[in-house]
Amino acid sequence: MKYRALALIALLGLASCGAPGQRAAEAPVIRPNEVTDFHRLYAQNCSGCHGADAQGGLTVGIGSPVYLAIADDATIRRVASQGVPGTAMPAFAQKSGGLLTEAQIDILVRGIRTRWARPDALGHDKPPAYKASTPGDAARGQTVFATFCSSCHGADGRGGRGGSIADSSYLALVSDQHLRTVTITGMPAFGAPDWRGNVRGKPMSDGDVTDVVAWLAAQRMPLSAQLNPAGGSQ
Repeated sequence: MKYRALALIALLGLASCGAPGQRAAEAPVIRPNEVTDFHRLYAQNCSGCHGADAQGGLTVGIGSPVYLAIADDATIRRVASQGVPGTAMPAFAQKSGGLLTEAQIDILVRGIRTRWARPDALGHDKPPAYKASTPGDAARGQTVFATFCSSCHGADGRGGRGGSIADSSYLALVSDQHLRTVTITGMPAFGAPDWRGNVRGKPMSDGDVTDVVAWLAAQRMPLSAQLNPAGGSQ
């Protein structure tokens, strides 16, 4: 009985540590729309697809020096805010149905630029523009593809040492702008070089990129055909 009484006293003493005025101060709860730490915002909203270090994962490395050389802050803000309809890139801004405030979007944009931009990384090399300025020539694009891309992706773009990029399932998930962006920036995580590295000493021109994207886009199966490949009614 003596030992039981001592044990009970000890338990009561421990319980009293939680009495008002004696409990250690708890960390304040931060609501999701009040988070202002860049690292936390990036980890929660971006890293799953773009990689923990923003150098690419499932998609474009938005922290790569090449990407940050061609995409200005307005572009990054627009894509983060509005997403890319018809692709896996969702809208993150509250006004577009997402969860982030305008202030949080601004924190992400500034943080990406501040943390990963390296203006001198490209030296004197000038990459093609982020957006195409003229329509592409799909016929010429096939020749461009053969020159710069077929050694990895196969003569028809459906796979070789690299993955298939002319496959309808893949093309249905990405926009023409995505195709242009990855052609310029490459996908280092998958061994795909940027616009300078496909043929040694022969970087792709802006027109080359525009035309090869036009050829790839021409391989995209219309949505109606994807939903009903046999041609019958549903």
